[in-house]
Amino acid sequence: MSEGAGPAAFGRVAPDGTVYVRTSAGERSVGQVPDVPAEDALAFFTRRFEALELEVSLLETRIASQTLSPDDALSSIKTVRAAVAQANAVGDLDSLLSRLDALVPVIAEHRAERRAERARQSQEAREAKERFVLEAERLAAGNDWRGGVNRFRVLLEEWKSLPRLDRATDDELWHRFSSARTTYTRRRKAQFAQQAEQRENARAMKEKLVAEAEELANSTDWTAVTNAYRELMTRWRAAGPAPREVDDLLWKRFRAAQDTLFAAKQAAQSAQDSEFRRNLLAKEALLAEGEQLLPISNVPAAKAAYRSLLERWNTLGKVPRESIRPLENRLRAIEKAISEAEHERWRRNNPEARARAEDTAAKLEAQIDALEQKAARARAQGDDGAAREAAASAATYREWLAQAQRAASDFGG
Repeated sequence: MSEGAGPAAFGRVAPDGTVYVRTSAGERSVGQVPDVPAEDALAFFTRRFEALELEVSLLETRIASQTLSPDDALSSIKTVRAAVAQANAVGDLDSLLSRLDALVPVIAEHRAERRAERARQSQEAREAKERFVLEAERLAAGNDWRGGVNRFRVLLEEWKSLPRLDRATDDELWHRFSSARTTYTRRRKAQFAQQAEQRENARAMKEKLVAEAEELANSTDWTAVTNAYRELMTRWRAAGPAPREVDDLLWKRFRAAQDTLFAAKQAAQSAQDSEFRRNLLAKEALLAEGEQLLPISNVPAAKAAYRSLLERWNTLGKVPRESIRPLENRLRAIEKAISEAEHERWRRNNPEARARAEDTAAKLEAQIDALEQKAARARAQGDDGAAREAAASAATYREWLAQAQRAASDFGG
């Protein structure tokens, strides 16, 4: 019902209970409700109008959401319009008819949109099928024998899901697609036949390689046999796959021969490693003995002990690779300490150096005496600032003197 207008604006009740509705076409009777108040009679027919108004609103919603096709929507409008035009109800029936009429151009827009959507979908379907054809023709010219099969299967399923085009275009595209698939299938079968022949040749080659590997399995020339197995492995890879039912069996025999050889090699290397570890322990013991000489106090004795250590060191064999550098570093550290001690011993007994150190100490003592006399004179003259400055300089020279005396004392040994 129109906002702001009550039932009385669109109808009335006669004294005999007859109810009338007012429309743009005039006034007409919609029914009679005798022996009730006029308000109740009018309300009865108003509720009928509200039901019609709800039906119109629902139809507007369905058309707006396009849940109805344009044809179904027009049919529904026609049905509801007839019901409104002849309705035995009181309300703004003219507004309901206007709302229904306003839906007709909306449906026309929807129809145009659907027509455009169908055209768009048809164009998209054509473009998709053209892409499928081009991809199928690329696959037919290529050599993707495994992925190509699956891709053709996917393309076919997607093709079936697309809408048909006009008959001529659809038939022409399908012919190209189908021809490409047939070409691919024939080439694939030919390729697999060739692969079967190659696998049979690979089987014969790998049987020969297995026999060679089994002959080498008991060799103890580790370098030569390792190189031989490396060359066999290169030839094995170059041989390509054999038939699936024998390829794994041949590989197991090949690996078994290889494992036998390398197990023996590992055992020999383990024995060698044990020897290397014994040598390592012996050399570490010698280093510990040499490190007991540090710091060097008796250079001649240390040099003699080091020569003895080197003689015993050279009688020992190899050690593990990762231990070589740490051992050599420790040995060089002992040698370096002895060399430095020898150099220091020579330096301490150098008469020229001792004379220079003593001369420096004498000069510093003379300078200290001069500064102390200067400070005494300044105090006697009442010049405390000059006295403090001379005293501070004398203190500094005393520190230098202590250092020079220690240096001179180092030359006593």
